[in-house]
Amino acid sequence: MDEPSKSTEKHDSDQDSEELFEHYKFTADKGQEVLRIDKFLLDRMPNTSRNKIQVAAKNGNILVNDQTVKQNYKVKPEDIISIVLPYPVRELELIAQDMPLDIHYEDDDLVVVNKKANMVVHPGYGNYSGTLVNALLYHFEHLPELPNDYFGRPGLVHRLDKHTTGLMVVAKTEHALTNLAKQFYNRTTERKYYALVWGDVKEDTGRIEGHLGRSPKNRKIMTVFPDGEYGKHAVTNYRVLERFGYVTLVECKLETGRTHQIRVHMKHIGHPLFNDLEYGGDRILKGTTFTKYRQFVENNFALLDGQALHAKTLGFEHPKNTEFMRFDSPLPENFQRILERWRTYLSGRQDH
Repeated sequence: MDEPSKSTEKHDSDQDSEELFEHYKFTADKGQEVLRIDKFLLDRMPNTSRNKIQVAAKNGNILVNDQTVKQNYKVKPEDIISIVLPYPVRELELIAQDMPLDIHYEDDDLVVVNKKANMVVHPGYGNYSGTLVNALLYHFEHLPELPNDYFGRPGLVHRLDKHTTGLMVVAKTEHALTNLAKQFYNRTTERKYYALVWGDVKEDTGRIEGHLGRSPKNRKIMTVFPDGEYGKHAVTNYRVLERFGYVTLVECKLETGRTHQIRVHMKHIGHPLFNDLEYGGDRILKGTTFTKYRQFVENNFALLDGQALHAKTLGFEHPKNTEFMRFDSPLPENFQRILERWRTYLSGRQDH
């Protein structure tokens, strides 16, 4: 028997995963008969259709010995086969709901949405309605025309945390879904976030590396495992945009997309995100204990549902024509208001 291994770039059903795809790897045994690769994979992946495998092959998502192959490739003994597939939508009854969507861009293949705060991306435990997917499903079903290979439900290849705002791309066809999954897996997409963090970040630019995995003390949050023996490789690059003494506005550029990555990495270097409920940023971590300052910070907290984090820039190759597309979104009004309040507060203190 060949020995399959499955490396999944998905996460548990906590709704906070960034990337939604699976990476399967198989090694054909020494006695492997010559067999078409789509048949080989179909036999070993019973929950995957032949069409999905063929679409994956057309998009270059199937590799044999690190080389891209077509669907008619004949598997040979000891071949090392890997395939990247979009993670299938969980078997939940998806209800279309007429909810407002901030659509940034749309064509026959995909839609780019600007997600608002306090919105879960996909239905799951405790959140079976009112999610972004419920709204997208309604939108897709009420389009005047649908693409020929529209598959009836929004195709996610990445997510944003419930309280994170900003840009997401959603596939409308199987081809787009598979193609985008490959881009996210290969890390060829461009993703930049604006984050307001506690403290005065010392360096103007920096790079944070550290494997991320679930905390052994609290499974709902993630932690950094510097030795790399546990968790998944994660890299965040940052640069300072504006300093307010007590807090700093930074731009974070992702090389990987792990659960809570920016939030965990910034906390790891001593700068939790402002008002981050899970990672300790919802307390006054810098500044005085004077009543006036405390009230000022708490008033800022009240403007946010959660962490001050916005997915500002998203770039990827269009699945059909390979044109690189880059989208940018403005900071939400409440985020902008908090920055203005800090500027005013800082200038007031400098005047004294």
